[in-house]
Amino acid sequence: MSAGNSKEVEVWEKVMKGALSLPGAKINREAYLQKELSKHYTQDIVRFAIATTPAKAGVSASKINTISKSSIAWHRAGVTTASFATGIPGGWWIAGTMPADLTQFFWHVSVILQKLAYLHGWPELFVEEGGEPSDETLMVFTIFVGVMFGVSAASKAIGELAEKVAAQVMVRLPKEPLTKYAIYNLAKIVAKWIGIKLTKDSFAKAISKSIPVISGFISSSMTWVTFSVMSKRLQKHLEELQPHTNSI
Repeated sequence: MSAGNSKEVEVWEKVMKGALSLPGAKINREAYLQKELSKHYTQDIVRFAIATTPAKAGVSASKINTISKSSIAWHRAGVTTASFATGIPGGWWIAGTMPADLTQFFWHVSVILQKLAYLHGWPELFVEEGGEPSDETLMVFTIFVGVMFGVSAASKAIGELAEKVAAQVMVRLPKEPLTKYAIYNLAKIVAKWIGIKLTKDSFAKAISKSIPVISGFISSSMTWVTFSVMSKRLQKHLEELQPHTNSI
């Protein structure tokens, strides 16, 4: 997704690559589902959920919703605490607090979107097995984050992506087909939109940091609300897409 990118797209890709390069950014689908579902279901059901989808294995919508909310709450607490610290001038990161704030925020965003996706029937979102995130992986994550921001192009793209993979039983998204569809162009539109938003929001938060101590509360409050809205929006959208992902 890098060739011929605008400045806004490059801003977003830099932030996303930074977040996805941090330890723990990549969630192992099998391990996550095993950990969460084994608390409530037998191993036979858990194994079938991993091989297909939780819904197809008989995991109820209410249980998926409960686990989703628990995961959201855990990450919301973590990202809000970190935001408070980086919101105080001279805090953990001293100079360059804005990049650190953005990176840790989108680390939590990237992790929670994977967890929500796997609970709602999606295969592994990292296209490659290891190493640096590929353009295809950045594209997939961009689409999911776009849905969290409420970008209409992202909602269309994730719907198309769900339909493309629904006919196949897989544990990882295929690499080659992704660049062949309109999804690729939609992802670039979403990336530019996010890049513009990040530039504006970063400036607004930089202004708030000029207020000693109080800026920490401002930053953490903004983060709490933003993360909550984004996560719940994605959760709702994935619930609506489940008729497609249940056949993956």
